[in-house]
Amino acid sequence: MILPTGGGKSLCYQLPSLFMEGVTIVVSPLLALMVDQVMSLKNNGIKAEMISSMQREDEIFEIKERALNSEIKLLYVAPERFASFEFINFLKSLKLNFFVIDEAHCVSEWGHEFRVDYRKLHLLRSHFPTISIAAFTATATPRVAEDIIHALTLDNPVEIRGKVFRKNLHISVETREKDGRAQLLQFLKNFKNESGIVYAFSRKQTEALAVFLHSNGIKARAFHAGLPVHVKENTFKAFVRDEIQVVVATIAFGMGIDKSNIRFVVHMNLPKTIENYYQEIGRAGRDGLESDVLLLYSGADVVMQREFIEQLEESPYKQNAFNKIEQMSRYATMEECRHHYIASYFEDEIQNCETACDNCTQVQSEKTDITVDAQKFLSTVYRTNQSFGQAYVIDVLRGSSVQKILDNAHDKLSVYAIGAQRSKTYWEKVSERLMELGALKRGEFRALVLDNVGMRILKNDLKVSIKEERLHVKAKKEFVVHKDEDVNSEIFEKLRVLRAEIAKEENKPAYIIFGDKTLKEMAKHLPKNKEEMLHVSGVGEVKFERYGEQFLKLLQSIN
Repeated sequence: MILPTGGGKSLCYQLPSLFMEGVTIVVSPLLALMVDQVMSLKNNGIKAEMISSMQREDEIFEIKERALNSEIKLLYVAPERFASFEFINFLKSLKLNFFVIDEAHCVSEWGHEFRVDYRKLHLLRSHFPTISIAAFTATATPRVAEDIIHALTLDNPVEIRGKVFRKNLHISVETREKDGRAQLLQFLKNFKNESGIVYAFSRKQTEALAVFLHSNGIKARAFHAGLPVHVKENTFKAFVRDEIQVVVATIAFGMGIDKSNIRFVVHMNLPKTIENYYQEIGRAGRDGLESDVLLLYSGADVVMQREFIEQLEESPYKQNAFNKIEQMSRYATMEECRHHYIASYFEDEIQNCETACDNCTQVQSEKTDITVDAQKFLSTVYRTNQSFGQAYVIDVLRGSSVQKILDNAHDKLSVYAIGAQRSKTYWEKVSERLMELGALKRGEFRALVLDNVGMRILKNDLKVSIKEERLHVKAKKEFVVHKDEDVNSEIFEKLRVLRAEIAKEENKPAYIIFGDKTLKEMAKHLPKNKEEMLHVSGVGEVKFERYGEQFLKLLQSIN
């Protein structure tokens, strides 16, 4: 099953498990993710446990005994466990109903988070030939989905693919100015007392940004793989319990967070892939409420990412990595609907969002016709036999006398130096625009190759335009956040305070008590009794039994 982050994947296997005899084994890649899901299930009265390296032997023994006695419905484990014959034999002694492979894209070598231990999960089929396997992910292109099916040796599985578009996520991209700190502070002014994640490229950058935010009155901490385990655990707990507002993280912080009330995600640098980006922005608005995501982009990000890729051995993986960073770069600079681009990447078809990305909501910028220059660029690609990359094509256009051009006799071509009056940066923008329009694509060894759209432009069948601002320095724009204006903010804040008090008393994350969506419905509808409270989304009999009276009492005092 392929559903976007926050689309209800967990419910799709948790609910059936409750109606079936036996134990459901859930394979999950991150400890923090397991902790969060088990805690949430327990808080809803569901018997769930996990087995991890962080637990003592006596704790694991007790959990195994309870599983053997049919006292557990969902058991979460890491993929590394399946390398142990002792663990396999333990599973064979249980009454199993089915296996769940969560974050299944980790199985695929074509995915963005390939893990060797996940690849070995094909052994489940040989050890448990009669037990069903269900795989779930938010980030799988059709090619990755096919690889997952093959790697797990799934036999003619039913594939369910949800729509990629998440209408409650409002996407914006801005050119990063200097280090982006001023832009980040300006953005965060819109989210007082609300939770969010800021993604940075390096460990050093996360720590420096966390210090910077803290010095500006924002409760922030860094999170990266190089920190001591106890520091990471404390940061994680402080964040899910709303004791800090912002986590500044590398990609080491992502899949392990199931916090529903994250209102914003900021990327200070260009992510490596659309998959990474889509999964990371998916941390925002899991409760379905309006949330904002911002990407600060610089061309230097692409150069840096390409330098890392260049260090890899020549392989299909290396070529794939180049393609992915180029697709990410194209996303950052494009002029069309960003949600549409993401959906198309995963081969999903949607209409332009119209209201949920900056390109659709901004007042239309002035556009410049660059058809003639586009034809010059395409002609140069064609005259050099579609065998060279962007930098070489631009050198020919601008009349460079580098030795390689002279050796190839390309200084004798009719297109040589026909773009000498334009800057290198200008021609890079033209190239970007042609790639966005599908006029050019990458061939072998990253050479530029004309596509059908490119041929139509050369024949004057299509015009090419570009936003004027892309050719010059952008004017600074005011960032607009998206809030639910129907909710009484004062009542909502009082409900949040009560929730925080209960969470602290019970030593639980606040959103485990009630999510923001539930509190906003309470603030909007002001339920007066149990019957009305049970009509509020997120309030069931179990939750009402535990917390309902306290919230009713507060609401009645307000009324």
